[in-house]
Amino acid sequence: MPELWTLGVIARMPIIRTFQLLIVTLLLCVIAGASYAAESKPWVTLTNCEYVVTKYNDGDSFRVRSGTNEFTLRLYYVDAPETTMSYPERVHQQSEHFGITMDETLKVGAQAKDRVQELLREPFIVRTRWASAAGRGRETRYYGFVEVGGKSLAEVLVSEGLAQSKGVAPNLPDGEKASAYMHKLEVLEQAAHQKRVGGWATTQEKDVK
Repeated sequence: MPELWTLGVIARMPIIRTFQLLIVTLLLCVIAGASYAAESKPWVTLTNCEYVVTKYNDGDSFRVRSGTNEFTLRLYYVDAPETTMSYPERVHQQSEHFGITMDETLKVGAQAKDRVQELLREPFIVRTRWASAAGRGRETRYYGFVEVGGKSLAEVLVSEGLAQSKGVAPNLPDGEKASAYMHKLEVLEQAAHQKRVGGWATTQEKDVK
């Protein structure tokens, strides 16, 4: 009996592995399909948008009102520090990036949140494809670009040391390639580091990752 049981297990192993590979393949297809669907959607421009104050807002994710529609927007290309220790692993990564303590990271996150609220007191423009941004809350967030006063909000945050150039990075609505725009943000981040502004103000000497 032991020999027969062992042979049965061995015989089933290829079937189990094949099934596991099939599941992984299907998941990858679903992810790729969702990504392609998001990329194929046309860009939508929303004008005269308003910032909606909520306790869940932070530097790169915040509530927006456009006409009668209200939603949570997640900025493309940038990652602002967290404002709480709800996700300690993220705070740790951000503190490592800026070369500061985790307490200092949270303070920079609060600065980023306040700065965004200050900048978006005036009407602003959102460009989005309504691509879903993965989040840990129940409500769907949507990726987008924000322009206020003729300036990119992402660029302002990075240049002031309140965010790092990181995240989902599609080609821009005007056709600019993702690689070119990411390079632009990285240059702005290097400049912020050299000026020691925002999260770089108390950094230990290190190169920007």
